[in-house]
Amino acid sequence: MKIIDNDLLSIQESRILAENAREAQEKLALFPQEKLDAIVERMAEEIEAHARELAEMSCEETGYGNPDDKYLKDMFICREVLDSMRGLKCVGVIDRDTAKGTTDYGIPIGVFAAMCAATSPVSTTVFYTLLAIKSGNAIIFSPHPRAKETITRTLDIMIKAGEGYGLPECAVSYLRTISKAGTIELMNHKDVSAIMISGVPHLRKAAVDTGKYLLFSGTGNGPAFIEASADVDKAVSDIIFSKTFDNGVVSGAEQAVVVDAGIDEKVRKTFASQGGYFMDSDEAKKLSRVFYRRDGSPDPETIGKTAEELAGIAGFKVPEGTKILLSEKKFVFREQEYEKERLSPILTYYVEKDWEHACEKIIKLLVEEEQASTLILHSSDRTAVEKLASNEAVQRVLVNTPAVLGNMGFTTSLVPAMTLGSGRYGCEMTGDNISPLRLVYIRKVAYGVRTFEEAASRLKAGKQESSDSSADRKTDINAEAIREMLLQMLNK
Repeated sequence: MKIIDNDLLSIQESRILAENAREAQEKLALFPQEKLDAIVERMAEEIEAHARELAEMSCEETGYGNPDDKYLKDMFICREVLDSMRGLKCVGVIDRDTAKGTTDYGIPIGVFAAMCAATSPVSTTVFYTLLAIKSGNAIIFSPHPRAKETITRTLDIMIKAGEGYGLPECAVSYLRTISKAGTIELMNHKDVSAIMISGVPHLRKAAVDTGKYLLFSGTGNGPAFIEASADVDKAVSDIIFSKTFDNGVVSGAEQAVVVDAGIDEKVRKTFASQGGYFMDSDEAKKLSRVFYRRDGSPDPETIGKTAEELAGIAGFKVPEGTKILLSEKKFVFREQEYEKERLSPILTYYVEKDWEHACEKIIKLLVEEEQASTLILHSSDRTAVEKLASNEAVQRVLVNTPAVLGNMGFTTSLVPAMTLGSGRYGCEMTGDNISPLRLVYIRKVAYGVRTFEEAASRLKAGKQESSDSSADRKTDINAEAIREMLLQMLNK
């Protein structure tokens, strides 16, 4: 009898890939920005030629989303994201200020271990690869088991294209024997410098435990607030478009809708006229029974289905053309099924009597959804934006735009990207989108621009000015005494 231990094979493969990637990255680190750019351009060009094929392959393998929207995401990476990278300096001298005598050098971090969700396997894989090579880093993927064929096909296309333009062998690679043990070994390997995770929240703790640089994109979707001054027709249209894009699998889409009571009736009618269906309590319970497993996690077989498909699975009928299923709730609590992330066209609907109560509900939703990063505000009142943005529970605010497209930087001026800033749940405190500059560290070089005597005189002048402006000050610090103390410190 022949017994194969996939865990051991995966662990061994992880070690080999990490060692090979380190050697490849040492070569890559010597490449000038122009050569890295040429490789990135060629990779994106080849993916664009296969974008339709890969979009269809993704849907067939995973059962998630729809090919047309996946194709749009893939093309967004190949065109918009690539265009935003053109001219961007990531390695070598990236900034020089001759007046101040400072120079910034971009230094690649090293080897990245990368994990992508099955919901956007092509666009995220391409995005991570372009980020890594643009910034002189090697990258190793642990493909999601549900999207293994799609991810490996995507990587094979890019590897072949890149190596044809001088990409070192093993600078981009992937595990062929996939197991959790192998993935954890990869993340912990001494030759892996950093980790990128998108849409695989169960690996976050293991990644954090490595103590390595982590770019983590977890649950992006948060609440949308339709405030009293909003353009209701546009707000509802934006929300429906966003939550139905790729059948709701994009984590940056809306999770819930909070509505000012004064416009509730209008909002309901507008949702109904645009394909929204308000489930009654019995229908909502039926849906929750099939959508969630006993442990509270979503059933993978219900993710990325249309509203009509979900209703059919749950055993109730909806009007033809229904796009969104809405479940009305009054309270927010962690154990409630409809507070969990739903990568499908399902929204929770809340009505609050005034601005203060609406804000409380929004913050509650953001806090309860631990990794929620985005608040979407539909309003014509600028003060509303400022009030909400100042709350510590808010990582980013999108205003009057579909959340999916706004988060991607398609309808906003955010950096075009497929990964949101990791914020509180990565190793860096940012609500911005991830760009190649997040994959390098900046080495500062500073030239002396004044002598010590000149610096001391500035100190003395500043002290004199301060003394002149404070008539009641009775003590004075002698600048020459300060100079003497500093000289003594320098000579020690």
